Amino acid sequence: MSSGQQARAQAAAITPSGSQSPEEVRPPADRLLALFDGRRLSPGQRRIAQYLIDHLTEAAFLSITELAERVGVSQPSVTRFAASLGFSGYPALRDVLQPIALSAVAGSPDSREQIRRNELQAAVDAEIENLEHVRRLLADTNQVLDIGRELAASVPLTVLGLRISVSLAEYFAYAARRIHPDVRLVTRGGSVAFDALLQSKAAGGTWVLAFAMPRHAKETLAAIRAARSTGLRVVLITDPTLGPLVDEADVTLTAGTGSRLVFDSYAAPGMLSAALLQAMADADPERTQARLESYEQVADQHGFFL
Repeated sequence: MSSGQQARAQAAAITPSGSQSPEEVRPPADRLLALFDGRRLSPGQRRIAQYLIDHLTEAAFLSITELAERVGVSQPSVTRFAASLGFSGYPALRDVLQPIALSAVAGSPDSREQIRRNELQAAVDAEIENLEHVRRLLADTNQVLDIGRELAASVPLTVLGLRISVSLAEYFAYAARRIHPDVRLVTRGGSVAFDALLQSKAAGGTWVLAFAMPRHAKETLAAIRAARSTGLRVVLITDPTLGPLVDEADVTLTAGTGSRLVFDSYAAPGMLSAALLQAMADADPERTQARLESYEQVADQHGFFL
């Protein structure tokens, strides 16, 4: 039985006694969101998912051409979306959506709003699970403390983040500069990144902290390989997906990204970054205190803050 057939069977299954199956008893909102649970969807595919969530009772009965036009994507994009959910094609996905849509129509008139509300709550729940993973990772503090000491001792320290990972790299570099004498931020790939890495190594640097969030960029892999080729070691903060980036890094710390919404959210990687900053601060407390006090004096003198 194909994955699409299995899903249809689950959606339509009736117990021998004629009563509803546990799957049918679930609210339509939960049944719809379960289709997307755990799937790595591109932003374009998430637009399709969002349209299905917002217009389920109508969208479940549209042809592939009509759905593509409504969402503003190509028909092949809809087909790839269905395949990413484990179906043989859009017709198989529609066969599953239609019973869910009929259940929503038969239920509360607020079904669409409930689906939307549950979707946003599910996004928060997924982030809580990601944070629980970080909590378990930090149960043994030795690894993070050891990495913090290595990064604190690397002068200069290079922080790398390209494309969607720029925001995490900028946050880390901004904070690290308050406690570290020479932090160099790299947010452009290609020869620009290679040049920055060469300069960092020549100036005495020993480590690079690289951020790589989905979708993983080829230029990030090239930059990590370039860092290794110069003799720099690499700490990688990324999502739990295994791949060539992990193979190239000396040390990898993982934190899940929230993928329930159109664009990923980064509560767990942000928390892991803050923990690593804490480890760096604790690695050289005297330097940390001196630099923080010096910065506060400058901030007061020039009125940086309200």
